[in-house]
Amino acid sequence: MTAELVRGQNHPLPHTRLEIRVSAGHPVLAAAALGDEEGRLAGPEALVHPGAAALPGVEVPRQAAARHRLDVDLAAVRDTVHRVSVLLALPAGTGGPTRFGASAAPVVSVGAPDGTVIADYTITGLDREAALVALELYRRQGAWKVRAVGQGYEGGLAALLADQGLDRAAELAGAVLEAAAEGQTPAVPAPAPRAADAAGRVPESEAARLTAPTRPVVPPPPPAAPPVPPAPGGPIDYTHPRRRQGETPTAAAADGPAPDPAGFPAPVAGDATGWTMEERLYNQVWGMFEDLARTTAAYRSACDFAESRLDQELDRVLSDPRSRVGGAGDTARAAAKARHDELTARAQEALDRDLAQLTAESEVVEPALPAAYARWDSPVWQAYRVPTEAPMAVRLGDLHLPERTGLRIPFLARLPLARGLWVDSGRAHSEAAALLDPAELRRLALDSAVAHAVRLLAVHPAGTFRIRVVDAAGAGASAFAALVESGVLAGPPAAGAAGVQAVLKQLTERVDLLQMAARAGAAEDLPPGLDAAEELLVVHDFPHGFDDRSVNQLRYLADEGPAVGTHLLLIADRADAAAYGPVLDPLWRSLTRLTPVPDDHLADPWVGHAWTYEPPAFPAGSRVMRQVLDQLGDFRRQ
Repeated sequence: MTAELVRGQNHPLPHTRLEIRVSAGHPVLAAAALGDEEGRLAGPEALVHPGAAALPGVEVPRQAAARHRLDVDLAAVRDTVHRVSVLLALPAGTGGPTRFGASAAPVVSVGAPDGTVIADYTITGLDREAALVALELYRRQGAWKVRAVGQGYEGGLAALLADQGLDRAAELAGAVLEAAAEGQTPAVPAPAPRAADAAGRVPESEAARLTAPTRPVVPPPPPAAPPVPPAPGGPIDYTHPRRRQGETPTAAAADGPAPDPAGFPAPVAGDATGWTMEERLYNQVWGMFEDLARTTAAYRSACDFAESRLDQELDRVLSDPRSRVGGAGDTARAAAKARHDELTARAQEALDRDLAQLTAESEVVEPALPAAYARWDSPVWQAYRVPTEAPMAVRLGDLHLPERTGLRIPFLARLPLARGLWVDSGRAHSEAAALLDPAELRRLALDSAVAHAVRLLAVHPAGTFRIRVVDAAGAGASAFAALVESGVLAGPPAAGAAGVQAVLKQLTERVDLLQMAARAGAAEDLPPGLDAAEELLVVHDFPHGFDDRSVNQLRYLADEGPAVGTHLLLIADRADAAAYGPVLDPLWRSLTRLTPVPDDHLADPWVGHAWTYEPPAFPAGSRVMRQVLDQLGDFRRQ
């Protein structure tokens, strides 16, 4: 499956021959920098750009274009090259944007020559940058990985090259840009999508990836005056790049409900791009997330502008001695307040319109979601059957914003998990958690972690996913009882320091063997009896029962385990591990923090929102978990 990377995240590369595709929606220049183990360039000759001679293993386009393909053969690069950085820069004099923040976010994909996409990275959070390091391919322990970088430079290509340690960076940047402007060779077109069928039809998901269309939640009427002044270089489009145009219902919905009287298309489940219904629903959910982010950002920006304008007009009134007193001042203040109220009313009207459309879409989409995406109270769980294929993603909870707390968007994470999970049982960083009794909070954290573990087990085919539990003090015995009784665990929960050490030793050795086999391409040489099924290690009450060696092993599993199917679910209060000092900071950063109570800790770097996360929970008195575990246990025994 394709890994959706975020800034700083890495992913293993199963191939050395790669195609790196860039889609920016406007012309950009693409180049590559070949660095040593420290990332330093040997000189200008280590920069592959339109005006430079080709270097072994790397080929870049010869001119600026909206789409690029860079061909890379990591087996052919010189032995001294340990890092290949992909650089993007905005060319001057093309009439296009002069900063990346004035247009849609660039998307960079790393794929195999057959078109299989290994990793995607949408470079968000850009503003005044005119050049950036998009991603880097780097060696680690003899294998290659890709890391999402997204480091931008307001000073353009010259500042980027200077930061790479090159002398006369401004002169070199000018030569690169001039060579790209003079290039006559057309940019290499993107290859055919990987999933074309026998008739050569292109799947909708791949066509959408290449064309990157955008749509608002609803077609907005042209305002008489924009509530927010446009940024220099044009407004930023906050729409998700894979959200399809929605002016008309899809073919699947052609016979469905008619558009509402307002002229907007009636919401339809699966009304998004995708080759399968599962993929269409996944894209639709994330499209709804991006639409909610966009419309809320527009509303907040309009209100901020109205407040700023009101303050400015009142300052002008107060600065004029003639209008400080008397009827003239009152009239001016009233007019300023009226303009402020008009702007905020128009912003609220647009927000209400968009939220109403999104709420209607949510009401249609939620009941259509498969088990992996559905809430625990969904009827789909009553008809649960052990699946035969793993899903694209899994639901980790819900997200909402304060403008409409009732509109909840499913929080979907792609599978296999690229990062482990940390259910925070502490009170220090959550307002809601601080109001609870510590013992109650720990109980809620454990119950939430069990719900995550059961869902991950339930959405995988039988025998392809296992769960191990470390409960050193035995404090989670009652919560884990259902897992133990159903027989779905790979073994009884490990207790005491000896149990912790035994489980971690077994898992680290397993990860080492799988990594070595993957790098050597020798899966058939794995020891007999070594099961390559994915595993989830649930650790309760960390760091109880852990010594320094066990802590290092846990960090190793968090960093290297996901690449070979070993995942971590940690239930812990960070304050309990304070004795280890900063040595554990990388562990916390490598995990996705979830809370057992609603909390606004999830930051959205795209538009700056703080989303409120709501954890999943089994309905009170429900037997859903027991029914699911009984089925899984029966399959395991058979």
